[in-house]
Amino acid sequence: MELITSRPKRNPTGSKPKWLSLALALSVSTAVVSTTVESAAILEGDRSVPLEARQGMVVTSHFLATEEALEVLKNGGNAVDAAVTAAFALAVTQPRSGNIGGGGFMLVSSEKKNETIAIDYREKAPAAATRDMYLNAEGEADPELSRFSHLSAGVPGTVAGLALALEKYGSISLSEALAPAIRLASDGFIVTPRFSKGIKDREERLRKFDSTRKIFFKEDGSFYEPGDTFVQKDLAATLTRIAKDGVKGFYEGKTAELLVAEMQRGGGLITLEDLKQYEPVIRKPIHGNYRGYDIYSMSPPSSGGAHIVQILNILEGYPIGEYGHNSAKTIHLMAEAMKRAYADRSKYLGDTDFVDVPLDGLTSKSYAEELRKQIKVDHMTPSSTIKPGNPVPYESNETTHFSVVDKFGNAVSNTYTINFSYGSHIVVDGAGFLLNNEMDDFSAKPGVPNAYGLLGGEANKIEPGKRMLSSMSPTIVKKDGKNFLVTGSPGGSRIITTTLQVIMNVIDHSLNVQAAVNAPRIHHQWLPDEIRIEEGISPDTIDLLEGFGHTVSRKSAMGAIQSIMIGEDGTFYGGADPRRSTSSAMGF
Repeated sequence: MELITSRPKRNPTGSKPKWLSLALALSVSTAVVSTTVESAAILEGDRSVPLEARQGMVVTSHFLATEEALEVLKNGGNAVDAAVTAAFALAVTQPRSGNIGGGGFMLVSSEKKNETIAIDYREKAPAAATRDMYLNAEGEADPELSRFSHLSAGVPGTVAGLALALEKYGSISLSEALAPAIRLASDGFIVTPRFSKGIKDREERLRKFDSTRKIFFKEDGSFYEPGDTFVQKDLAATLTRIAKDGVKGFYEGKTAELLVAEMQRGGGLITLEDLKQYEPVIRKPIHGNYRGYDIYSMSPPSSGGAHIVQILNILEGYPIGEYGHNSAKTIHLMAEAMKRAYADRSKYLGDTDFVDVPLDGLTSKSYAEELRKQIKVDHMTPSSTIKPGNPVPYESNETTHFSVVDKFGNAVSNTYTINFSYGSHIVVDGAGFLLNNEMDDFSAKPGVPNAYGLLGGEANKIEPGKRMLSSMSPTIVKKDGKNFLVTGSPGGSRIITTTLQVIMNVIDHSLNVQAAVNAPRIHHQWLPDEIRIEEGISPDTIDLLEGFGHTVSRKSAMGAIQSIMIGEDGTFYGGADPRRSTSSAMGF
C-alpha cells in the first residue's frame, strides 16, 4: 500500500512551534477540535496543493507530541509521517509509557487505496528464553523476575516498527521525524504535574537502579517538580545515532552495545544477535462488521482485534441503542459478552507465527450467535460455569495510544508500550531509555494470572523468538469505505473493553466523540467474576446489576483513549481523554 501524499520541499531548520506554557498543559486535556476537509481529491504525486489547504488532526496523550506531529501535517506530511514524529516525541516527553525500549502495533488506512494494513512491532523473547525461566525452586511463578528484573525485558521493536512505517508509507526521512524528539531531549521540556507525580509514585523502584536514579532524579537526589526543565542528554545521543544510521543506529553499534552491557550487568538475556535479528511484520488486520460499519483492529499477537469483533458480534443481536447508554440492561449484556470473549482469550490467543489461532471462528457471526444463546437477559452467568468455547475452524496500564488523520484520506491508529508504568524501571546506562517488562505478558505458568489478572495457556507459553500476547487494540472504523473513527487506548486488560465502549458509544448511542471518550466505563474479564466500573455509573443502575446477580466493584479510571471521528461532510472531530491531564487534540 502506498499512501496518497503531497510532498513539498522540507525546511528542517525552519521555525518550530512555540512551547506551550504549564498552564496550557493543564487545560488542553478536554479539547475538541474540528476542521473541515474539502471534498476535492488529492491525486497521487500532486505537489501543487497550497499550504493553506492542507489540513489534519492529531490526538495524543501529551500536548508537545501533538504539537510536533501537527506541524508535520501543516508542512505537507501525511498521517504516517506525523505518527512516527509523535511516537518519538512521546518517547522523550512521556518516558513512563512512550518508548523506544518497548514495542507495539500500528494500523494504517488509506481511503484512496481502499486498504488497511497492520504493522506488528511487538517485542520478542530473546533466543535464550525458556518456558520455565520465571519459576522458583517450588515451581511457582516469581513475579519479581518477570516484572522488575533484567530478565523481564523482551527484544524492543519500536524503532524498527516506526522506521518500517516511514519507509513503506511515509514521505519524510527518519532523521526529519526524529528532529523534534532530539531537540526535546537535548534542550529539555517543562515538567508537568503528571510527570512529577508519576516519579514520586514509583520512587522506591526508580531509585533501586543507579542508571535509572541518575535520569529521573536531580543530582542531589531531589525530585523534578512542575515547572522544572527535564533534560535527557543520553537519550538525545541515542536518538541522534538512529537519525544518522537508521535502524542500525539502535540494533547495532554503540546503542546495541550499551543495551547488551546493561543485560550482562543484571543477568538479562538479550544479546547483540537478538537485536540484529529483530524484524517487524506487516500483517492483515482483524476485520468485522457491526451494524453496517467495518471494524479494523489489530491481529495476533494482539488479542484485542479478535475480541472486540467477537463482543460486537454478540451484542449486535440486541437493540443496545434502545436499552440506553450505560443502563443496567446494556451493562449486563456487555459484561456477559465480555466474559465469554475473555474466557476464549485464555485458551486460544497467542503469536500466530508459533500457534494456530481460530480467528475465523472467534470472529464469525455464527459463533457469536451460539454464545448469545447462553446469555440470560435478566440474570448473570457465573464465570465459574463459563469455559472457553469451540470457535472452529482454526486458522499495560501505562501504554500509550495516539490517532492521526490527514487531508489525503489516510488514518493511523497506534498503540505502543513498555508494559508497566516505567516498564521494568531499568534505564539502559548511557543510552537513556527504559527497558520494557513485556515478558510478563507471556504465561509464566499456564493457568496462573499475570499482573492484570489475565489467565493464559499453552498458546502463550514462553518460546525463543516468540511475541508475547497483548491486549493493545489500535482500531479504525470505516463506513462505506471512508475512515469514520480512529481510536485506541492504554489500560492493560481494559484496553479491549475501553476501545469497545467508545465504538459502541458512537455507533449505538450516537454520542459525539468527546462525550464517547468521557463517558464512564465498565469492564469484565471473566476472572475475577466482577463488573469493574468507574465513578459516574448511577447507584440505581448498580442496584439493578446486583439484582441480576453481578458483583460490582468501583475502581480507578480505566484507559486513556485518544480518538478522532470524521463526519459525513469531512469534518474532523478530536476527542482527547481527560483521564490524562496532558492529553490533547489539535487540528487545523
